[in-house]
Amino acid sequence: MKKTTKRLLLSGIALSTLFILSGCVRVVNGKPSGTVWNLLGKPMGNLITYFAEHLGLGFGLGIILVTVLVRLLILPLGLHQARSSAYQAAKRDYLAPIFEPINKRMKQASTQEEKMAAQTELLAAQRENGISMLGGLGCLPLLIQLPFFSAMYWAARFTPGVSKADFLWFNLGHRDIPLMVIIAALYLIQSWLAVRQMPEEQRKQAGMTMYMTPLMMVFFGLSQPSAVVLYWLVGGIFSIIQQLITSFIIKPKLQKQVAEEFKKNPPKTPKKTAPTRKDVTPNNKKDTREISTKNRQRNAGKQNRKK
Repeated sequence: MKKTTKRLLLSGIALSTLFILSGCVRVVNGKPSGTVWNLLGKPMGNLITYFAEHLGLGFGLGIILVTVLVRLLILPLGLHQARSSAYQAAKRDYLAPIFEPINKRMKQASTQEEKMAAQTELLAAQRENGISMLGGLGCLPLLIQLPFFSAMYWAARFTPGVSKADFLWFNLGHRDIPLMVIIAALYLIQSWLAVRQMPEEQRKQAGMTMYMTPLMMVFFGLSQPSAVVLYWLVGGIFSIIQQLITSFIIKPKLQKQVAEEFKKNPPKTPKKTAPTRKDVTPNNKKDTREISTKNRQRNAGKQNRKK
C-alpha cells in the first residue's frame, strides 16, 4: 500500500508541476509565448511543420515523429528513474523477512506507544540497510522531463496548421471519441503492467488505483483536440516500452545484484524498541512535599467553605 501511495503522490506532484509549467506559457491572441515555449515548444513546433510541409508527411505523422524524438531524448532519464525505483524495490523484497514481523507488530499494536515503537524500529531497519524513504523516486529526473512534456503539449496544440489537418479518420483540431477509447485502453495496459510487478498483497490493494490513470487521461482528453491526444498516445506507447524494459531486463539484473550485495554484507537487524511511557511519578522529595502542600491547601479551602 505504501508503494501505491507513493506512486499516487508522485503522480500528483508531476501533474501539479506540469500545470505550473503550463502556466509559464501564455497564450495571447491565439499565439503561445513564455520561457518553456520559446526554448522548447517553438523548436518542436517548427520541427512538426518541417515534417508536415517540407517533407510532405502531414501534421499527424509530424506530431508522432517529433514525439518519438523527444521521448528518445529523455528516455535515459526515465530509465534512470525506473532503475533507481526498481533497485529500492529489489532491496525491500530481499529484506521482507526483516520488515514483515515489524509491520505485523505495527498492525497488531494495542496502544499508541507500541505502534510508535514498531514504526521507529522499521525506520531504523530501513535506514541501516540503505532503504530510501522515497523508494528511489528521485524528483530531479522527473523535473527535468516535465518541461519537455509541457512544451510538446503546447507544440501539438498551437503549431500553425495542425488544427485544420486530418489524420487517419479524425481531424487533429477536434475531439475524437474512438481515439479516447484507444488511449484509455493503452494506459490501462500500462497500469496493469505496473501492478503486476507488485507483491501479491499490494497487488490486491492496488486493484482500484490501476484504473485511475486511464480515467484521468480520458477526463483531460475530453477537453483537448485530437492532436494533443495523439501526442499522449505515442507517449503512452513509450511508457509501456519503458515499463517492459524495467520489468524484464533491468529488474532481474537488479535482483541478482542486491542478492550479491547482501551476501557480502548481510542485512542488519535493529534492536527491538521498547514502548516508551510518560513517567508521571514525582522525581524527588521536594516534588512530593510540593504536591502534599497543594493537597492540604485544597482540603483546607473545602473545609472553610463548609463552615
